[in-house]
Amino acid sequence: QTPGVYLMKDRAGRVIYVGKAKNLRARAGSYFLKAAAVDLRTRDLVQEIWDIDFLPMESEVDALLGEARLVKDIQPKYNSDLKD
Repeated sequence: QTPGVYLMKDRAGRVIYVGKAKNLRARAGSYFLKAAAVDLRTRDLVQEIWDIDFLPMESEVDALLGEARLVKDIQPKYNSDLKD
């Protein structure tokens, strides 16, 4: 229930999505609710998730900066907004 960054991985262990949250448990769990399946992009993402790693952070600002850095470094398939 802390702020942080989550990394969603596919079956091969590749990071396919990086996200930030002020409450990691609540945010990561929200992807698996029926309402999330309405969005086609989210539904496709959820079908590929095999594992989720969490990186707790001290604050929401740290989570925001951490997410931006990881997206630029890893360039996951489902992150498009923060890629260079």
